[in-house]
Amino acid sequence: MEVTNTKISTSKEHLISSLFINALRKNAAIAVWRKPTTSKIEIIIDDDQKGVEENLKDLDDLPPGFMVHPFQTSAVHAPIYIKAGSYNAIHLDGKNRNEEQRNIISEFEHTDTRILASEIRKFISNTPSKANTSSTSKKAFLGTVEKAIAAIKSGNLYKVVPAKIKCIDLPANFDLASVFLSLCEAYPNAFINCFYSEKTGLYIGASPETLIRTKGDEFFTMALAGTQKAKGENPLKNAAWTQKEIEEQALVSRYIVDCFKKIRLREYKEIGPKTTVAGGLLHLKSEFLVDMKATNFPQLGSVMLDLLHPTSAICGMPKNQALEFLESEESFDRAYFSGFIGPVNMDEETTLYVNLRCAKLANKKTWLYAGAGITEDSVPEKEWEETEMKCNIIGQFIQTIK
Repeated sequence: MEVTNTKISTSKEHLISSLFINALRKNAAIAVWRKPTTSKIEIIIDDDQKGVEENLKDLDDLPPGFMVHPFQTSAVHAPIYIKAGSYNAIHLDGKNRNEEQRNIISEFEHTDTRILASEIRKFISNTPSKANTSSTSKKAFLGTVEKAIAAIKSGNLYKVVPAKIKCIDLPANFDLASVFLSLCEAYPNAFINCFYSEKTGLYIGASPETLIRTKGDEFFTMALAGTQKAKGENPLKNAAWTQKEIEEQALVSRYIVDCFKKIRLREYKEIGPKTTVAGGLLHLKSEFLVDMKATNFPQLGSVMLDLLHPTSAICGMPKNQALEFLESEESFDRAYFSGFIGPVNMDEETTLYVNLRCAKLANKKTWLYAGAGITEDSVPEKEWEETEMKCNIIGQFIQTIK
């Protein structure tokens, strides 16, 4: 997908930057997001705390806020909950423009947007990072894929999802708000997000995958797997899936069904698989819907979240064996990549997304993350190419001159 340098709205950039600086100066936690297929950017700041560590027991008991959960909980990376102490909404379609103007922080009202962007950039540059400072080499990644294929052929695994890290320099004129708005414009079907807390650091991303959603009596989850580049004017019509990709997606769907079986839930609706566009890439997707009232399962969201994460789409199958493989073979800490993030109990809805297509920003650097689903029929070189495409979803915007 071609990167555009067109700025959507200076006023929107100004508001996002102002709110971000206000949070950073107080060292308060902040989350900014736009849900798929919507035109509203939502921003919350935890005015009282820096983001509290929160163990997930019952989502319904949490106050309105934003969940940030790591791939694996540890002493270094714990679940962080950003409470909605203050709330702002920005409508990309131009609605409520007067309300937006009233919400602009008066302290920054007459400050040039470029100066605001510079202050955020300076904060990022001065923030230390515990992340691995070097990229995963192609040789190392291909070696891991080859080991994964061997483990699958030996019968120890059905599938495993090794990841890599790609480190690039943060551009000298990086503009966080501008990049966020450009992602909103380029990827209407993705969950565009940016969050910061003292413990997580600063992340920005465009996730294509919903982990769970609960709204009213409806529960929703999806199986997303298989990746190819969107081509032509009608990429959905041009899609051609290999047997390897079809089987990979079937494994993810089977994993969800197995989770339903564990809790003896048989009444669900499955739609798909079908081809879907996400961030210039095509994936195979199946959707699963459950009526929580009809099944008398009001806490299904919390129960399924505990069962699903980490899903086979980001870890592998069987889960325990796949985790053991990743712990022994991956040379970096995933931290919050491939964990889950999203708004909780906002407008009586909870939607959590797998933290994919994301980047961490710190110390004048950008760390891009990507994984690839490995099965018996995987070709190592193609898996490397797939991770490069995934890294480019965010990387191309960060590297583009604004």
